[in-house]
Amino acid sequence: MPSPESLPIRSYLLTLKNAPPAPLPEQRAALVMLVENYVGHPISLPEGTHVEKVVANGVPGEWVSRPDSDAERVLLYLHGGAYALGSCDSHRDLAARLSAVSGVRVLLIDYRLAPENVFPSAIEDAHAAYRWLLASGIKPEHIIIGGDSAGGGLTLATLLTIKQSGEPQPAGAVLLSPWTDLVGTGESRVTRAEADPWISAQAIQFVVGLYTGGEDAHNPLISPAYGDLHGLPPLLIHVGNDEVLLDDSKIIAEHAQAAQVPVQLTIWEGMWHVFQAFAPVLPEGQQAVGQIGTFIRQQTKLS
Repeated sequence: MPSPESLPIRSYLLTLKNAPPAPLPEQRAALVMLVENYVGHPISLPEGTHVEKVVANGVPGEWVSRPDSDAERVLLYLHGGAYALGSCDSHRDLAARLSAVSGVRVLLIDYRLAPENVFPSAIEDAHAAYRWLLASGIKPEHIIIGGDSAGGGLTLATLLTIKQSGEPQPAGAVLLSPWTDLVGTGESRVTRAEADPWISAQAIQFVVGLYTGGEDAHNPLISPAYGDLHGLPPLLIHVGNDEVLLDDSKIIAEHAQAAQVPVQLTIWEGMWHVFQAFAPVLPEGQQAVGQIGTFIRQQTKLS
């Protein structure tokens, strides 16, 4: 049963879902303030968090870490936001919490956003950051790539790009409510339409054209649900049961199993899209972040 803390958050998200569409700059600013708007005051990063600006192969970003973070192990995190929203500012708190529970440094990047920069700009930036980590001496078996929503789909697209380039795969990938089918064929877009308190299928499909730039959405680098997952590293997938994008996670898990890729899929009862972002006030978010930390430690062999 969902926690009592989840109920007012669900109500808050419904007000956002039912609000008139706002201009893109306003949506970008609102995403940064999402959790702060809900709780009514600024959210402090976990105690001991250190943030350092960095440029990774031309891609701006931040190192988010703690004094006890293992310097040789990294989570490369790709934020969500439908490829048109999101930034280090919107995802710094989640990155800090993931660093705290995993014991690794997080490289959080500001990849180029649509519609100013269409496909494949985001993939180019994510791949460039991964190559930068390898060139800096970080071993691939000590790297995890992760992301939420569009960042989850971008994570898979980056893994497919790494495979195409013949480079070594990272130790694993973390996918939080990943958006993997931009064609929009999943039945959950209809069956979860009423249950989803935040995202509507109509809003999602509107954004597709901003990102694809006229490219066919069946392209596996746009919609990894149509990709060949053979040779990818172990995957951890978290998704809420009350999501129109539920099937985007389920189909990746099915394809991964068929491709003999180790995969852990957890469907969180009563949860919504990227509920981990509310970890400062949501018990389920805290529990999920803890499980992600365990996966990262296991895959990077950090005791």
